[in-house]
Amino acid sequence: VQLQASGGGLVQPGGSLRLACAVSGFSLDDYSIGWFRQAPGKEREEVSCLSSSDSSAHSADFARGRFTISRDYGTNTVYLQMNRLNPEDTAVYYCAAKDSQYCLSPRIKYWGQGTLVTVSS
Repeated sequence: VQLQASGGGLVQPGGSLRLACAVSGFSLDDYSIGWFRQAPGKEREEVSCLSSSDSSAHSADFARGRFTISRDYGTNTVYLQMNRLNPEDTAVYYCAAKDSQYCLSPRIKYWGQGTLVTVSS
């Protein structure tokens, strides 16, 4: 089982990035997939989650309207499109498979490695 996150980098305020989480070892129908982030000196927080039970998306208040989570069954990849980025979005972003088909579950079954997003001019 592997979750491989990629797509991070340096972007100017107001810019966009698309993160990708390539999943192997299980199907995207098996578990909900979430994106999390951890900024320096802060606790890890959930950004967005895509439910495998009904394909519904759940996002934190700070992400709603700016970030969009989606998936591609063909490549077994979950994406996080991030628009209108600001310096407060600077963090290491992780993808993870929850131990459930439902995003409300807080339990994580598998973590991926992180990808660093830096928003700075």
